[in-house]
Amino acid sequence: MTTTDSPYADTRDMYLAHAMFRRELGLMPGLVRGVSAGDQERTQIVVEHIELVNMVLHHHHAGEDKHLWPRLLERGSEEVATVVQLMENQHEGIEELLAEASTVLGAWRSSSASESGEALADVLERLAWQLDEHMRMEEERALPIVAKYITAAEWGAMVQEGAAEIPQERVPLVLGMMMYEGDPGVIQGILSHLPAAARESLTDLASRAFGTQSTRVHGTATPCRGSD
Repeated sequence: MTTTDSPYADTRDMYLAHAMFRRELGLMPGLVRGVSAGDQERTQIVVEHIELVNMVLHHHHAGEDKHLWPRLLERGSEEVATVVQLMENQHEGIEELLAEASTVLGAWRSSSASESGEALADVLERLAWQLDEHMRMEEERALPIVAKYITAAEWGAMVQEGAAEIPQERVPLVLGMMMYEGDPGVIQGILSHLPAAARESLTDLASRAFGTQSTRVHGTATPCRGSD
C-alpha cells in the first residue's frame, strides 16, 4: 500500500502492475515460438514463467472484482456503473483467454510440439492485445473514479490480499518484475509497512530474483521494456 496524506486510494500502484503485464505478456508469444520442437527443458522453463504471470494476473483481477467494482457501484453515479460494467465485461473476456491458454499450455508442456506451441502463441497474442486494451481503458476511465470513491485503507486491503495469494517463495520475483519499470518512490511506498532494513533487504532480493529469472527466460537481465 502506498502511503499518502490523502484518505483516498493512491492508484500509482496499479501502473506498476500494468507495466509488468504489458511487458511480460507482450514477450510471451515470441518466447513460445523461439522454443525448438521437442526441446522439453526449454519448454518447461517457458511454461513455468507463463503460469506465474498468468496466476498473478488472475489474482490481480480477482482482487479488483472483490474490492473495487462492488464499492464503486454502491457509491458512484450512473456514469460509474457504465465504467464498472465495461471493466467486468473485459475481465470476463480475459478470464476466458486465460482458461484457453491454460488448456493449450498443458498440451504444449507434454509434447513440446510445434503445432501446440503455435496454438499457444496465438492465444497469448490475443490475451496480450485484449489485456492491453483493458488496462488502457482502466487507466483512462476507472482509476480516476477509484481515486474519488475508494479509501486508502480499502485499496491497501486489496493489495495485501492479492500479495497473500502469491506463493511466498515467489513474492520477491513478482516484486522484482514490478520494480523493473516502476517508480522507486512508489515501490518504497508499497513496502512502507516494513522496517527500513527489511525494505532494503527485500528490494535487493527482488532485484536479484528478477535478474536471474529474466536471464533464464529471456536470455538477458534487462528484457525489452513495455514502452520499447
